[in-house]
Amino acid sequence: MDGLWLSLKLLLLLGVANSAPIAAKRLLGSRWNAPLDGGAMFFDGRPLLGPGKTIRGVVAAIAAAAIAAWALAIPPSVGALAGAVSMAGDALASFTKRRLGVAPSGRAVGLDQIPESLLPLLAVQGLLDLSAAQIAGITAAFLVLEIPLARLAYRLGLRDRPY
Repeated sequence: MDGLWLSLKLLLLLGVANSAPIAAKRLLGSRWNAPLDGGAMFFDGRPLLGPGKTIRGVVAAIAAAAIAAWALAIPPSVGALAGAVSMAGDALASFTKRRLGVAPSGRAVGLDQIPESLLPLLAVQGLLDLSAAQIAGITAAFLVLEIPLARLAYRLGLRDRPY
């Protein structure tokens, strides 16, 4: 039961980390929305990441994940690490999507969910003694739940797009 409880906590923690940039955008509008890539272009002429990946979003994800971890009786440093690596996974997905010609904020099922859930779980695996089965299960649950929850958030006016 302890493994299942920890898995549920981590799934919630990932949800908080990945929702924090959206909440920060809603709360702060255009304030502190400097692009993470500084507006740089890759040698293929496409944006490195795109305007949707901001420093504000990364800071919000790290802070929110640290606070959520504390509330879930997980060390805040583990939460901050998970938030940071989740945003690195999100940036990696954006970089890959730009190379594939997917427009900024375009949808790519799997690519939009797996790096931002799998990579942070791998980063905290040793700190929390996670098994490969737990990591696979949490990642799969995040993939399955993120899509309907994103649609719900859109219907509630919390997201700009239903994905």
